[in-house]
Amino acid sequence: MTFNQLLFGVFPYVTIILAVVGTIWRYRTNKFSYSSLSSQFLENRQLFWGSVPWHYGILVVLTGHLVAFLTPRSILGWNGVPIRLYILEGMALIFGLLALLGLVLLIIRRLSSKRLWKVTSLMDVVLLLALLAQVVAGVWTALFYRWGSSWFAAFATPYLWSILKLQPDIALVEHMPWMVQTHIAGGFVLLALLPFTRLVHLLSFPYEFAWRPPQVVIWNRRDVPNS
Repeated sequence: MTFNQLLFGVFPYVTIILAVVGTIWRYRTNKFSYSSLSSQFLENRQLFWGSVPWHYGILVVLTGHLVAFLTPRSILGWNGVPIRLYILEGMALIFGLLALLGLVLLIIRRLSSKRLWKVTSLMDVVLLLALLAQVVAGVWTALFYRWGSSWFAAFATPYLWSILKLQPDIALVEHMPWMVQTHIAGGFVLLALLPFTRLVHLLSFPYEFAWRPPQVVIWNRRDVPNS
């Protein structure tokens, strides 16, 4: 078995099993830990300047990846017009850089605060390093391997679907540039880390707020009589 077969044909299933089994295990043993374990009360100002660009940037980038995964033909059709391709690539790079900026600020915040460092676990460090490597690889790919949205839809999407179909087609990715391969493998590493780190809070986010009917909140206050 070659290294590429191990990395792109076997490793994805190892990470999927770890993610599924680990998530179920954590929920059954400590379901109240499904949280990002907020450190806002320890330090708030730097958290704001790091958290806001990080979350806005990464959410847009992940949404783009998801759209390309679910509807690759629509992406290829959109990119058939050069100006639309330039707009898509430019926006992806901008939000990728925004996510990178936010993540770097969050790392600096954690390293520069003694109170935060005392509550930082080994898995926190591992997760931050994995996220940093993944975002850097993504930005690097956007800068030096242009038109990533097209080749993602044409090559990475079929590869990912082949994984889900239990028929991994590593030929689709084994000849890609090494940084692109690093980015793909990094995605599976983050999947494996999901149930063992703060990243698990993705599963407890109140997504239903996006589609639930609006609620009317009425504030009732009893005036306290002057004594």
